[in-house]
Amino acid sequence: MKHTRTISTVLAAAMILSLAACQSGEEDSSQTDVPAGVAVQVEEVSRQTISTENKVSGKVVADGQESIFVAVNAQCTAVYVEAGDTVSAGEKICTLDMASTLSSYNAANISYSSAVQSYQDQKAVFDSQIALYEKNLSDLKALKEIGAASQLEIDQAELQLESAVATRNSTLSQLEAGMQSYKSNVEQLATVLENVDSGGNVISPVAGTVVTLNATEGGYVSASMPVAVVEGVDTMKVQVSVSEALVPKLGQGDEADVTISSLGVSTVGTIRGIEKAANAQTKLYTVTVALDEDIEGLLSGMFADVTFHTDTSADAVVVPTEAILTSGSTQYAFVVEDGVAKYTEVTIGLTGNGVTEVTSGLSEGQQLVTVGQSYLADGTAVRIVSGED
Repeated sequence: MKHTRTISTVLAAAMILSLAACQSGEEDSSQTDVPAGVAVQVEEVSRQTISTENKVSGKVVADGQESIFVAVNAQCTAVYVEAGDTVSAGEKICTLDMASTLSSYNAANISYSSAVQSYQDQKAVFDSQIALYEKNLSDLKALKEIGAASQLEIDQAELQLESAVATRNSTLSQLEAGMQSYKSNVEQLATVLENVDSGGNVISPVAGTVVTLNATEGGYVSASMPVAVVEGVDTMKVQVSVSEALVPKLGQGDEADVTISSLGVSTVGTIRGIEKAANAQTKLYTVTVALDEDIEGLLSGMFADVTFHTDTSADAVVVPTEAILTSGSTQYAFVVEDGVAKYTEVTIGLTGNGVTEVTSGLSEGQQLVTVGQSYLADGTAVRIVSGED
């Protein structure tokens, strides 16, 4: 009897523990219920200014003595310094009457840019056509294997492809010759305008002391004699090499972001020199960027990253780049409307540092999904959470 009571007691205890566990499980389940919808983070679409960012690496170098030449005879209309004066990098030395030369240079730049664009556009058209001809030929060969196409059709497709390739090569060769001619003209005029800004002002490429000055108001300067000689004060500058695609977009006086990683320093510099001839080995152009402030610990030979800002678009719809998704040739994003995700195809423009211009598909004020968009489809229920959730 005692044994029977012991068993009954154990069974009762087990039932109590089981009930308690069930109740605990029900409580835990109720506590872990999650609201319906995919969790996403959003950002309101806004309009701002965006610039294409072109990042290149270079080295810090020390300034020395600079002889400032202008490769043309021109009348001096104003002089701003005297021998013995101290000048900063970018400071005006004098002004020359170079209106016709500047006009010719601007016109040559426009012609060259137009020729480059024409070449690129024509190449894109030809490449697209040839890709279609190649696909057609490949499809016909596959059909012939199953008896659905003849050898004659294949021969005709091959001739069509060969003709398209020959036409492309001939046309692009002519366009390239014209482009190189315009480029040569730009380089010749750019040599004349080295150290001259868009206003005809001769500027000092370095900071230092004017030790020689050959410019006088009302007088003429010549290509055979420097306008001035400036003795550098051991200031630092950064030299980088850029491609022929980027160099036409840069101008003396333009600002650029400079980062010295070894010192953990980011600063702003100003373009003070653009070589007009490419390096024979690298085919790249040297651009000199003067640093606008003294940096403690900066030494010649240190590496530096320079970011040039080009192709600016103002009052543009600008969104985080990661918000844009791609499927084949289609780019799209998701916006939130009434608690659901809405699929929206977009067209993009310029790209900057982590941001992208959207030229169509999005409007200011919309709630753009910036986190969680990869898990969405059109009409998916969503719940907006903060980055801290």
